Amino acid sequence: MKTLRKISQSTVSPRPSINARAERRSRAGFTLLELLIVLAIILVIAAMVVPNLIGTQQQANINATMVTIKSAENTSKMFAADHSGSFLVGSGQSAWQGFINPEPVRGRQLPPYYEEPPVDAWGQVLNYEWDGTGHNKGQGGKALKPAIWSNGPNMQDDGGSGDDINNWTSATAPQ
Repeated sequence: MKTLRKISQSTVSPRPSINARAERRSRAGFTLLELLIVLAIILVIAAMVVPNLIGTQQQANINATMVTIKSAENTSKMFAADHSGSFLVGSGQSAWQGFINPEPVRGRQLPPYYEEPPVDAWGQVLNYEWDGTGHNKGQGGKALKPAIWSNGPNMQDDGGSGDDINNWTSATAPQ
């Protein structure tokens, strides 16, 4: 006896109608409601992240300023090494000009220690003070190195206190 094989129907689907194709084409994008929901989610995430980034930027500016102050302090030590152990006497802009255009030493013209005055992370020129015997910034007596400080985040000169960042206190970051 012969076995008959049953031929199954083809799995090929019928061709979609014109209306079905048009409907699929119109559903190719997102609805306005879907876009608004995604936008709301992005805004919520941004609201949580942005405050952290702002605080991080502030601390990064303080750290960068402390590095600049340390570099200026080292430059003043190089100046002292070239000038028989004496730091540059002066304060403010005139002191920085002394680093930019140093006086000849023993008939020898020295190259500039700076091309322009050093600035903090907020673009403000650093403050410098040395009277030849010390400075009265900080606690007790005369210091052994020049006072160098930034006006800090508020860009107001508080003489090295307040939110100013300086080289004579161990904790120079504003609270």
